[in-house]
Amino acid sequence: MRRYIRALMLCTVFAVFSGLYVYSKLFDSDGNGAKKIFIPPRVPGARRGDKTGPQSPHWYNRYIMRQRGQVEAGGGSRPEPPMHLAVVACGDRLEETLTMIKSAVLLSIKRLCLHILAEDQLHASFMEALESWPGFVRSRFNYTVYSISFPSENAAEWKKLFKPCASQRLFLPLILKHVDSVVYVDSDILFLQPVDRLWAFLSQFNSSQLAAMAPEHEEPRIAWYNRFARHPFYGRTGINSGVMLMNMTRMRNMFFKNDMTSVGLRWEELLMPLLQKYKLNITWGDQDLLNIIFHHNPESLLEFPCQWNYRPDHCIYGSNCASAEEDGIYILHGNRGVYHDHKQPAFRAVYEAIRKYVFGADPLTSLLTPLEDELLKTTHTYCGKSHTLFTKRLAHSLENINRKAPHG
Repeated sequence: MRRYIRALMLCTVFAVFSGLYVYSKLFDSDGNGAKKIFIPPRVPGARRGDKTGPQSPHWYNRYIMRQRGQVEAGGGSRPEPPMHLAVVACGDRLEETLTMIKSAVLLSIKRLCLHILAEDQLHASFMEALESWPGFVRSRFNYTVYSISFPSENAAEWKKLFKPCASQRLFLPLILKHVDSVVYVDSDILFLQPVDRLWAFLSQFNSSQLAAMAPEHEEPRIAWYNRFARHPFYGRTGINSGVMLMNMTRMRNMFFKNDMTSVGLRWEELLMPLLQKYKLNITWGDQDLLNIIFHHNPESLLEFPCQWNYRPDHCIYGSNCASAEEDGIYILHGNRGVYHDHKQPAFRAVYEAIRKYVFGADPLTSLLTPLEDELLKTTHTYCGKSHTLFTKRLAHSLENINRKAPHG
């Protein structure tokens, strides 16, 4: 009898531990019973065994934890799709790019998915900087760092076009094949209101539109394209590609009209022939190629106002951006290196204020007030005379986030 009792007790203990094991497996899986795992992404076009980051196991450890934390934070419900933001960084653009990202993350409402295309020697620095940001900030975005890549047969020619790596943006529809739409910005962009507002233009696209950009200039008498261009360009004054909203699914599927063949060409078929035809006639590299493309396909472009891509040209000879005069500057574009010299101190003041801001500090007293003080010192310049345009929209954006952000 004692042997039967011992056998029964052993069976009971075994059953209890088996139940606990099954329960633990269910706890580690999602609602469908599928275990949550992370697979490091491959760079499109890379060979098996190629790395998407530096040759260090610690990089993958940090990246995996970054992604896993976001999956767990989402709970059992499906999270809202993120906004995709892409930037290209080469040479000495690390700090400038991080400042752009800071402005986007600071002000945006919905979660961001960042696509950072950078030279390999910058990868570790990008990841170290982004991972050092406070947890409540990191929860607002995820990111992937990609190597710079061009079609192998013409890589050298593309890389040296205009500025190093600048033409990489032309290949985003082919590199980010899994992404439907993206906001591309140059590294010298600063968001003065949420990315969400720019992202909303996607819902305004009609059935033929697949991209949105701002004009290169508003005043034809001082514009560049209509006076000097030796190639076709979009509209009256051309377009500026420093801020570019793209529906890449449509771009990948469309056959583009052109002046080289009687039939439409897909995006990947169009780029190299276009460069070969016009390379001796273009000045601004890939931006000129985009102007040629949308000259022949104007119905495919949505033109947004200059306040979405406000550059020194809009104030250096006197204010000539009507939408900014009315509502303030939405996106600041510090081209010509104005964040890093003293030629346009109003632009530099905005850049320095955002660069120096510490996450968690009161954005009104730690960012806006010092910026307003600095801008008052720039009124001897034409752009400085319009200093209220630089803070009008930013003040509204910071007031909104000030109620949400933790302090201290």
